[in-house]
Amino acid sequence: MPSLREIARRKTSVQATMQITRTMEMVSTAKIRLALERAKQAEPYKDAITRMLANVASAARSTEQPLLETHAVEDKVLFILVASDRGLAGGFNVVPQREVEREIARLERRGVSCSLITCGRKPTEYFTYRGRKPDMSFVGISSEPTMDEAERIASFVMDGYANDGVDRVMLYYSHARNRVDQEFVVEQLLPLSSQDLTMPNGPRTPEAVSSVEHEANTVYSFHPSASEVLDRLIPAYITTVIYHALLDSAAAEHGARRRAMQSATENARAVIENLNRTYNRVRQGSITTELNEIAGGASALEES
Repeated sequence: MPSLREIARRKTSVQATMQITRTMEMVSTAKIRLALERAKQAEPYKDAITRMLANVASAARSTEQPLLETHAVEDKVLFILVASDRGLAGGFNVVPQREVEREIARLERRGVSCSLITCGRKPTEYFTYRGRKPDMSFVGISSEPTMDEAERIASFVMDGYANDGVDRVMLYYSHARNRVDQEFVVEQLLPLSSQDLTMPNGPRTPEAVSSVEHEANTVYSFHPSASEVLDRLIPAYITTVIYHALLDSAAAEHGARRRAMQSATENARAVIENLNRTYNRVRQGSITTELNEIAGGASALEES
């Protein structure tokens, strides 16, 4: 049985930890509102450019655009993994890291070469430690992503795909459904498909794609040419999708950390309650022992 001093020391330590987790929960609660607002503000632009590109691409079917063409042979796949710079967010980093790792292992068993772009310190360290250095990595800005980051990633993947250096590009990130719930999302960024170009706001899950109402194509006249219009629209579209994923992941990170810290605070509170019961039980036993010793001593004096 631990002593009263040991129990009191343990209780003080848990109380200090609970104060930290409670503070982190409050900070994440404040940040998630702003992060969700940023993601929501980017949705109308993403929706508009997606519909515009869909209409232009369908109206200019005869135009050859490398990013709209599917490669005959899939020899190399590029993964873009968006996660966090910090931990203490439950499975926010672990789930996508392991999912990408499993998919890479599956493809490499088939002889497909795989490369990686990481956004966040945690995934960068995770794969670097395992001997897979990312082609590009971004750290220190997971909670405040920038358009510059999205543009650099978009430029890299488009150049690789257009020059046959990459045959498929996959985007992995966490979608913030609201302040409480997050879901893991996998999207094919390149090559572009008809389903991708008819998908409005939000992640392109199978359920969301099936619910889209396909609109009749508008007749367009292009100046100077359909090819030049697509050359401008497609990079803007790719950049927008990546930037929205970064914003969405930032909101999901704060939500996941808030939930993890809330759970940690509740667990700490339960531990403190158990320690209080143990402390009272040990203290009561100590008092009872002392009373018995006093009574025994008094009886011994009377007998003498």
